Amino acid sequence: MLFDTHAHMDDRAFDTDREALLSSLPEQGVALLMNPGCSLASSRNAARLAREYDYIYAAAGSHPDAADEVNEDVLEAYRVLCKQNPKIKAIGEIGLDYHYEDIPRHIQLAAFRAQMALARELDLPVIVHEREAHEDGMAVVGEFPQVTGVFHCYSGSAEMARQLVSKGWYIGFTGVLTFKNARKAVEVARSVPLDRIVLETDCPYMAPEPFRGRRNDPGKLYRMAETLAQLRGLPVEEIRAVTLENGKRLYRIV
Repeated sequence: MLFDTHAHMDDRAFDTDREALLSSLPEQGVALLMNPGCSLASSRNAARLAREYDYIYAAAGSHPDAADEVNEDVLEAYRVLCKQNPKIKAIGEIGLDYHYEDIPRHIQLAAFRAQMALARELDLPVIVHEREAHEDGMAVVGEFPQVTGVFHCYSGSAEMARQLVSKGWYIGFTGVLTFKNARKAVEVARSVPLDRIVLETDCPYMAPEPFRGRRNDPGKLYRMAETLAQLRGLPVEEIRAVTLENGKRLYRIV
């Protein structure tokens, strides 16, 4: 069985067939699923899905693209949401994205720090989105040594991954791992300790080969497991079992 540790099933891309798809996933080998929030609204939707499906868990947080919504009222709403719903297992997805910079960097940094502080207060792991912001991302992480979690859809170097793992973090791999030009991701996947790797679809985005360019969904997570097994020279059944347990440990799911 597999654990999709990052899937946006609340996304509007699934509005036409969400219920049917979610009902079919256990039959497709997906035992657990983490649905992170990207804003206050999507965090509430993620929490609702977690209440409706036994195998779904949720995270609450504002993505860097929604960093400008983060204020004391939003942080209090996240605080209440986390305390009221035991299936909310993390703060996320939070972090930095300097690719487009639609939100100014200083606003992203302030939101990231505020949500890291909330995770510290609530003793929850975090789901970090970090794109083209490696130096600042690592600096903020260093300010909160009590907080760990996962760098999802990891795009940094093998050296940075080793630094994160040494601090207790996990590294998340998406369908990028299956791409022919994914040299950096392959290098990291081969070098990170296996007990610190989790698999994710980041659906509806990042569909793996041979589905690249189509809508992604958790039923395609098996491709990441197959690819990681090939890279590590291990049976795919072992990869499935290890990454399932890694995800449960990351999110403290008993």
